[in-house]
Amino acid sequence: MQKALRKLGLVRPMDFALHVPLRYEDETRIVKLRDARPGEVAQIEGVVTASEVTFRPRRQLLVSVHDGSDTVTARFFNFYPNQQKTLAEGNRVLLRGEIKHGLMGATMLHPSFRAAGGELPDALTPIYPSSGKLPQAYLRRAVLNGLQQAQTAGLLQETIPADALHDLHSQLHQPPWPLQQALHYLHHPAPDASVAALQDHSHPAWLRLKAEELLAQQLSQAQSRLEREQRHAPALPLRTGGLHEKLLAALPFALTQAQRRVCEEIARDLQRSIPMHRLLQGDVGSGKTVVAALAAAICIDAGWQCALMAPTEILAEQHFKKLLDWLTPLHVGVAWLTGSQKTKERREMLEHIASGQAQLIVGTHAVIQDKVQFHKLALAIIDEQHRFGVEQRLALRQKMAALPEDAPSANTQLPQQEPHLLMMSATPIPRTLAMSYYADLHVSTIDELPPGRTPVLTKLICQQRRDAVIERIGQQISAGRQVYWVCPLIEESEALDLQNATQTWADLQEALHGVRTPQGEPVQVALLHSRLPVAEKKSIMDAFVHNHTQVLVSTTVIEVGVDVPNASLMVIEHAERFGLSQLHQLRGRVGRGSAASVCVLLYATNDAGRVSDTAKDRLRAMIETSDGFEIARRDLAIRGPGELLGARQSGTPLLRFADLEEDALLLDWASRWAPRILRQHPQLAQRHLDRWLSSKAEFLKA
Repeated sequence: MQKALRKLGLVRPMDFALHVPLRYEDETRIVKLRDARPGEVAQIEGVVTASEVTFRPRRQLLVSVHDGSDTVTARFFNFYPNQQKTLAEGNRVLLRGEIKHGLMGATMLHPSFRAAGGELPDALTPIYPSSGKLPQAYLRRAVLNGLQQAQTAGLLQETIPADALHDLHSQLHQPPWPLQQALHYLHHPAPDASVAALQDHSHPAWLRLKAEELLAQQLSQAQSRLEREQRHAPALPLRTGGLHEKLLAALPFALTQAQRRVCEEIARDLQRSIPMHRLLQGDVGSGKTVVAALAAAICIDAGWQCALMAPTEILAEQHFKKLLDWLTPLHVGVAWLTGSQKTKERREMLEHIASGQAQLIVGTHAVIQDKVQFHKLALAIIDEQHRFGVEQRLALRQKMAALPEDAPSANTQLPQQEPHLLMMSATPIPRTLAMSYYADLHVSTIDELPPGRTPVLTKLICQQRRDAVIERIGQQISAGRQVYWVCPLIEESEALDLQNATQTWADLQEALHGVRTPQGEPVQVALLHSRLPVAEKKSIMDAFVHNHTQVLVSTTVIEVGVDVPNASLMVIEHAERFGLSQLHQLRGRVGRGSAASVCVLLYATNDAGRVSDTAKDRLRAMIETSDGFEIARRDLAIRGPGELLGARQSGTPLLRFADLEEDALLLDWASRWAPRILRQHPQLAQRHLDRWLSSKAEFLKA
C-alpha cells in the first residue's frame, strides 16, 4: 500500500491534505423510486423480490428491488457468489446508481449495494484519485490521517499576508475561506453542499485552493527571476566580419524579416553575462533551424561550444545534415551524438567534444548523458521543446562545468557559469500559458513563412469513403507526387479497434498495384514505425526523400522534422484519436514545395454514428484555421497546460487545481502579489513554496 501511495505522490502529511476528491457520492439520504428522476443517481432502500442469473443475451445477474413505491431492476454482468448472497430474495438492501427507464421499467446498471441497516453517513462521500491497488476506503482513512497530522503540525497556518487576502476578497467579491476550513470542507462537505459547485470547482473552498496554488507558482517564478539575475553566463559578442556574417553570406536564400528580427533579439541576449532563457517559436516550416545555426555561429566565433538537442534521431539527423552543409565550408567542427552509435564512433565523438575540437554538437537525449563532457559549453539549443521533459532541460543546463582558465572573459571572482538556453517549438505557446509558466522566459516569434510555401487544404472525410481517398492517392502518384499515410497504431490492438499501420501498408500495396509513376514504374509503398532498427528507419526515410518510394505508411514518428517538398498529400487515419498540436505538426509535413497540397483527416464514428465532443473540437479547429497560434490557443482549451508544456513527461503536472482560462483573475492577483510577498515576507513566501511545491519548484524554473 505504501508503494502505491508514493506512486500517487502521497508522502508528506501535506500531500495527503492536498489530495482532494475527484467527485462525491451522496449516501446521506434515501429517496423513493417514484420521486427519482431518470438519469439521476439515487440511493434507495427496499426488499429483493427476485434474483436470478440469466444467459441471454449474455450471462448476467438480474435483481428486482421493491421500495414500497415502485420496483427497480439492478443488472450485473460481473458478480461473485458472496454478492449473490447479499442480493438474495427476501433480503433488505441499499442500492445506489443511475436510474434509467425503458421497456423493462426502472433499471440500474452495476449499482453499488450493501445490506440495509446502520446509520447513514453525515457528509458526502469523497471519491479520491487512486490506482487499482488502493481501495477508496483505505485511501479515505489515509487522507483523513494526513489531514489531521498536517493540522497538528501547524502546516495549515496562513502563509498569505492579510493585505493580500484583503485584495483577494475584492477580486472574488466575497471573503476568502481560510485554508484549513477550505480543506476540511473539500474532504468532508456537508450533506446540503452544492455538489455541482464542488465538481465544477467554483465553490469558495476551491477558489481558495486555486489562489494558493497560483500564488505558489508565481512565487517560484519570481524567485527564479531573482536567482537568474545572480547567475552568470559567458558574454558572446557579435563580431563584425565574423562567422555569423560569413554564414549569412553563404546561405542559398535570404532571411525573412521575422527571421532577421528574432536573430537580433537572440544576439542581444547572448552579448549579456546573464544566461539567456528564450523560446523561439514559429509555425511548422517557418525556418527556425537557420536561426539556431546563426546563434550557434555567434557562440562558436567567441571560442565556445554549442549543443543542439532534438527529440528523435530522424529530426536530429536532419539538423545535422543541414548544419554540416552550412558550417563545414566555414571550417566549423560538427559532432554527431545519438544512443544508437557504434562504440568506436561514439568514443571518437566524445573525445572531440571533450577536447573542444567539436564546436557544435548535434544529437538526441544522448547529449545530456553523464559520459558527455563538454570543453566549453556556452549555448544549449533544444528543438521541439514540448517533446522533452523538464528534467531533461534541467540536465542540459547543468552540463556546463566550472569556467576553464583559458576561456574568454575568465574571471575567478564570478560564480560557476551556466549556458545560455534557446528552446525552439513549432507548437506556439498561447500568451496566457507563457505568462503563467514562463514568467522569466523571453519569447521570440517567427510569424512569417518563407516565400514559396503553399497553403495546405484540409479535408474532413469519413472512414467509409476510404476507397475514394486511395483513388486520389493513385492520381497524385501518376502526377509524380508522393504521399504520407499516418496511422495511430503499428499492429492490431485488442484495446482499440483501429486500422493499424501494418494492415494499411498491405492494403495500399494491393490497391495501388496497377498504378504507375510518370516513369512507368510500379508504386513502392514503405512502412515506417518506431520499433524498426535505426539503420532500417534511416534507409526507409532516405528512399522516400529521394522518391524511390512513393507512399510512406507511418506512425507519428514522422510528426517532426521530415522535409520532403515533393510530398503533396497527407492522410491521417483515425484523426479523431490524435491531439490537435499533433495533427497540426503532421499537416506541416506537406505544403513544403510549390505543388498544391492536401491534408485528409479520415475519421471513424462510434456505434451510434458519432465522434466525441473533444474530437469534434479538434477536427473543427483543423478545418477552420492553419494558424499555429490559434491552434495552440484551442489546444490549451482542450488539453490543458501540462501536456502542452511537456510537464507530463516529468511526471509532475504543474497545475493541479487552477485553470488558466477560467481563473485569469486569480492568476492576475497571484502575479501582482508574488514579487511583493517575496520581498516583504520572505519567510512566509518560503513556507508557502514548501507547502505547495516542495521539490517541484525546480520544474517551474526549467
